Amino acid sequence: MNRSNTRSGSGANLPTLRHHNAALVLDLLRAAGERGISRLELAERTGLTPQAVSKITTRLRAEGMAAEAGHRASTGGKPRTVLRLVPDAGYAVGLHLDRDELTAVLVDLAGTPVAARTSPLDLGAPADEVVADAAEAADAVRGQRPVFGLGVAMPGPLDHRGGVLHRVTGFPQWDGYPLRDALAARTGLPVVVDKDTNAAALGLALREPGGSDFAYLHLGTGLGAGLVLGGALHRGARTGAGEFGHQTLQLDGPLCECGGRGCIEALCLAAVARGDVAEAVRVLGAGAANLVGLLDIDRVVLGGRIVAADEEAYVRGVRAVIEDRARREGTGRPTPVAVAGGGDRPVAEGAAQLVLAPVFGRVNEAGAPPEAVSSIAGRA
Repeated sequence: MNRSNTRSGSGANLPTLRHHNAALVLDLLRAAGERGISRLELAERTGLTPQAVSKITTRLRAEGMAAEAGHRASTGGKPRTVLRLVPDAGYAVGLHLDRDELTAVLVDLAGTPVAARTSPLDLGAPADEVVADAAEAADAVRGQRPVFGLGVAMPGPLDHRGGVLHRVTGFPQWDGYPLRDALAARTGLPVVVDKDTNAAALGLALREPGGSDFAYLHLGTGLGAGLVLGGALHRGARTGAGEFGHQTLQLDGPLCECGGRGCIEALCLAAVARGDVAEAVRVLGAGAANLVGLLDIDRVVLGGRIVAADEEAYVRGVRAVIEDRARREGTGRPTPVAVAGGGDRPVAEGAAQLVLAPVFGRVNEAGAPPEAVSSIAGRA
């Protein structure tokens, strides 16, 4: 792999990733981990011919993205050479721009975080100041390492395809701001932008390839959901799915920053502010039960800094509401509830996966726009 990308230049050079088959092979190498996988197994699992696999792995080795990991006994003939992914062949930066805090992480090809930084952020500051802070944080965690791109996660609503923000809840001045293009110009890297909840849900989904449908509910400075349906993030026709926090639970309830009244976000955060964890859990549980009833998902995963402060109370309380509804409706086994762990870190790490997923051919899971895929995979 060409590791000569400069501080002022573009991301890491990935010529082989223009080929879909190379991405399939890379994905299997990543899944195999340190144990590695043989060329014969790669051929069997991809459906490619042994000759095609040999050509692909030869190129990947020449570029430093794959290496030998020993040999494995064969059922006949000489032992099979086992190959593995080289995690430090390239990296991705993930940024979580929250309303009051900026988290930056650097993850390697295997998805392992190798650097992180958290600093205060005022999302209400002028756009150029926020972009400058974000670029500085990305540069700090990146160092001199070869980087494929920059993933950015923040509160919505926003246009994932165009990388343009809409009326971010509580910060309507961002409406129409081209964050993706602004950060790309500032950093010289391909940039993908998505909602914080979508990024975290993507990161969780990629840990369990072929896993179940689930909803990730993030309770921090706001409340939202990331939906994984049919093995891919569900964004909706206008990329606006997952505005979980703005379902109305009380028609004459308190005013929400979105402009509505009685939103689950407003009710939940008000309870948190006055220290009433039981009420916050009850409200969150009611919303989660509505979501389960609507989508019949396999599980609910909770995350965010408020959940992290009392994980047991939130998991137990939300589970109790969902179980009570399942008993009343006679729907059988209630949907399990778990916690993502790590506070807000899953959002930043998931943002990095917005960049890495297309590298491994996981475009359906990431839902990355075509122009982002092509620029990440390698530019002429």
